[in-house]
Amino acid sequence: TAAAGPPLLLLGAPGSGKTALLFAAALEAAGEGQGPVLFLTRRPLQSLPRGTGTTLDPMRLQKIRFQYPPSTRELFRLLCSAHEAPGPAPSLLLLDGLEEYLAEDPELQEAAYLIALLLDTAAHFSHRLGPGRDCGLMVALQTQEEADSGDYFPAQCWLQPDAPGPGEHGLRACLDPGGLGPRTEWWVTFRSDGEMMIAPWPTQAGDPSSGKGSSSGGQR
Repeated sequence: TAAAGPPLLLLGAPGSGKTALLFAAALEAAGEGQGPVLFLTRRPLQSLPRGTGTTLDPMRLQKIRFQYPPSTRELFRLLCSAHEAPGPAPSLLLLDGLEEYLAEDPELQEAAYLIALLLDTAAHFSHRLGPGRDCGLMVALQTQEEADSGDYFPAQCWLQPDAPGPGEHGLRACLDPGGLGPRTEWWVTFRSDGEMMIAPWPTQAGDPSSGKGSSSGGQR
């Protein structure tokens, strides 16, 4: 429930599952009936991410508005004109591949301006949604190490790929809610049929498969 917490920075190496989790969050938010979802990414998805096969309700997909700003300048233009866009305000704003936009102009000032625009756009959508409703913000950044985002993204989720078993793809997710709660770790498994299972990371050393959860213990 991204809209219930602070802006979230999703961190991980290439292939760690960042896009899959963003897309899963988009599907979840689209099914909550709170408003459309705005998904920003530099280029169209070539295939649907893992873990979405059982939740591809056409009605949910229709509520996800994909936008493909090809450059930092176009992303700036899109965010600056968001208040002019017709229709209901989004309940969730997602940006995939922040590092690609930052690579065009690595100056700290430009990065701060882009992040400030994202936060301001989410705040504007929250205002349009009305009292008691907020627009969540999730941004994915490719990196090999945890980032220091200062006050911009107090909440961070760090992803590390792992191999849970034959025919499965999994990752370890460490969520730091930025002072709003304890740091928690989760085991995310993408099964061969596309189903995504989430369970608490095992607290004791040993085989990671011991904490994967099942259809009765994990969360889908």
